[in-house]
Amino acid sequence: MNDRLKALADAGVSIWLDDLSRERLESGNLATLVADSGVVGVTTNPTIFAGALSNGERYSTQIKELKASGASVDEAVFELTTTDVRQGCDILLSVYDATGGVDGRVSIEVEPGLARDTEATVSMAKKLWDKVGHPNTLIKIPATVEGLPAIAQTIAAGISVNVTLIFSLDRYRGVMDAYLDGLEQADAAGLDLRNIHSVASFFVSRVDSEVDNRLDADSPLRGKAAIANARLAYEAYEEVFGSDRFKALAAKGANAQRPLWASTGVKDPAYSDTMYVTELVVANTVNTMPEKTLQAFADHGDLHGDAVTGTYDEARALIAELEAQGISYDDVVDVLEREGLEKFDASWAELLETVSNELDKA
Repeated sequence: MNDRLKALADAGVSIWLDDLSRERLESGNLATLVADSGVVGVTTNPTIFAGALSNGERYSTQIKELKASGASVDEAVFELTTTDVRQGCDILLSVYDATGGVDGRVSIEVEPGLARDTEATVSMAKKLWDKVGHPNTLIKIPATVEGLPAIAQTIAAGISVNVTLIFSLDRYRGVMDAYLDGLEQADAAGLDLRNIHSVASFFVSRVDSEVDNRLDADSPLRGKAAIANARLAYEAYEEVFGSDRFKALAAKGANAQRPLWASTGVKDPAYSDTMYVTELVVANTVNTMPEKTLQAFADHGDLHGDAVTGTYDEARALIAELEAQGISYDDVVDVLEREGLEKFDASWAELLETVSNELDKA
């Protein structure tokens, strides 16, 4: 493995790839990244699938089969995406076995239009889990207000979950509470807690994009908010998973819900292209990266040990300084959650349109 990526993994950061396509699966690219670049997991979302389907000739055979069977557009999307995730799970199964289920995971998201519907989200989570049929799947559920009870119910059913679209610290605490609630229900139902895993996807770069847009071009606070926010999230993680409540569950085999740093591709060329990796190195985390960021870190990433613990007071001061300049933290995270859902809805619509066109051509 590349020395920089190995050092990152040795520091306690699980390297996951934020991308999946049939091209990656069938060409051997994903297997190569697992073998040579330390990739131990994969995340997907509607945007990723829309891009894969719009550019993928390798889907044509399955699309023709779906057309011949009379599948609807929604049914075709369900079959195409779960097929990719199942194949990804196959490739990562050895990692899953070697890590005791901690890594080797492939995530698939519930339809974004269900994000405000608790019961529909739970139903779709169970449907996806059953369809993929692999223990190393993670079902992605957005961290909306309505998503919190869906997370608890899905965990309670013994289904492993990747909670996505987390921007605010308050919402993150709600996510962790929902996870513990689900574990307690699963325990009461007699389920083996050792088999239930979860990550909480805390979004990073989008926070800087939104905050920087509200700052003057020469402000020294530019490019600082996202890392401060994520570091405070890790402080909350340490508090919750060091609590007596979790210790009681851990004694029964429960796993901590690891923080996952998502949206770690740097959007502003003025910043280091590995900033959201280097500045968030800390044990028991996941960093899911676009391949471009993965390659950049392998080439020139800087690693200087634990970059998170002990930074919490400084991070709080940064957020307070933004507030003093009239930039409301609550407004920033509210805007980001709303825009995040809108982007995924748009990508889902694009995915449906792409598949519809392919079915018509078939």
